Amino acid sequence: MNINWYPGHMKKTRELIKEQLKLVDVVYELLDARIPLSSKNPDIDGIIGNKPKVIILNKIDLADPQITSKWVNYFKEEGMTVIPVNTITGEGIRQVIEESQNAIKEKMDALIKKGRKARPARIMIAGIPNVGKSSLINKLAGRKSTQTGDRPGVTKGKQWIRLKGDMELLDTPGILWPKFEDPIVAQNLAFSGAIKDEIMDTETLAYKLLEILWNDHKEKVIERYKINEEYNSTIDIMDHISRNRGCILKGDEIDYSRISNIILDEFRSGKIGRISLERP
Repeated sequence: MNINWYPGHMKKTRELIKEQLKLVDVVYELLDARIPLSSKNPDIDGIIGNKPKVIILNKIDLADPQITSKWVNYFKEEGMTVIPVNTITGEGIRQVIEESQNAIKEKMDALIKKGRKARPARIMIAGIPNVGKSSLINKLAGRKSTQTGDRPGVTKGKQWIRLKGDMELLDTPGILWPKFEDPIVAQNLAFSGAIKDEIMDTETLAYKLLEILWNDHKEKVIERYKINEEYNSTIDIMDHISRNRGCILKGDEIDYSRISNIILDEFRSGKIGRISLERP
């Protein structure tokens, strides 16, 4: 799956992050717990340099908990601060606030020592589209501060938001990178919804996702779609699911467009099960 693109707003976001970085104390790098490496923008580390950073593994409610635990260990072994988060239940939110305060304690203590008043910690949040930035911010703020949506591109520009724990956060739009060198990375991003479906061939995408799920998570597919026989081809599995779901056109033709959207939506919402597509 060859995806090459770099819309103008992505370039603007990159420039915005660079420009505003001097105003912040800590950067939150938000990753999708199902695809931590694929959702890690390789440009971010170069942009933020030595600025303190907290990696937040979001959407842990959609990922395999055992694999998420392995990812936490992986990032810690790399010397990074990492926190798994569920923005629906609030799991991990308190730890995010504590880590942010720890990261700037030395700077604030120095200000007080000079006789100046400690100011709110300033944080920037960065990540790919549709990784859950707005949901995380609303949890951190304790109120609905930003618009959320299960699609990329909801956040349009920069905005400062007051958080709990005497902190201020600069939200930025989701940013992808100019070229996906690894086709698996592009594929994983498309599966997760980080790339807009409007520019994708969703039938091919759903077919590929179903193929992977059948090979690696067969029991979850069987349970979700009530499959009671063995299939050797992905298209036969898709046809079976289509008939079970009533995705049939006139002349007993399979409605591949409709069933493709169902499979993608049910993976993204966790209805097929808690599935991680990457292992450390």
